[in-house]
Amino acid sequence: MAEKNNNYILIGMPGSGKSTIGVLLAKALGYDFVDTDLVIQQKGGGLLKEIIARIGNDGFKQLEEDVNASIDVDKSVIAPGGSAVYSDKAMKHFKEIGTVIYLKLDYADISRRLSDIKGRGVVLKDGQTLKDLYDERVVLYEKYADITIAEDGLNVEQTIEKIVAQIQKESL
Repeated sequence: MAEKNNNYILIGMPGSGKSTIGVLLAKALGYDFVDTDLVIQQKGGGLLKEIIARIGNDGFKQLEEDVNASIDVDKSVIAPGGSAVYSDKAMKHFKEIGTVIYLKLDYADISRRLSDIKGRGVVLKDGQTLKDLYDERVVLYEKYADITIAEDGLNVEQTIEKIVAQIQKESL
């Protein structure tokens, strides 16, 4: 079996800090940073919410899966969109190229951070609430996570310290 690549993939709800923490974690590790939402915006030619409006939820999910399943990097921190966990193909790929880290936040914190969920390009089904989405996704985040980092009560720096300590512990 091939050696697991040296990438770190951050998964978690929108608002859990994947992009913010990803950039700072990459700096702390001396790694590159890849935000797959930015790759999707480049390929889709617009903001996430514009792409969703143009090609619909299903078209967007396909584009997202194609982008996520084809990320080919080395020594990088990758922050995919929160819905990446719906794609078995993408998650299988991420687990092959690195270590999946789940940034876990309780629902109250997520709800507080996400005042404008539609503006963030989050795909909600008709009638689906943020709580429904949270309950649906947490099971998947837990399924795919190699490492889980509980962020409750931590600021960004403390979260990064916790991740780095866990990474170092895993590599012993």
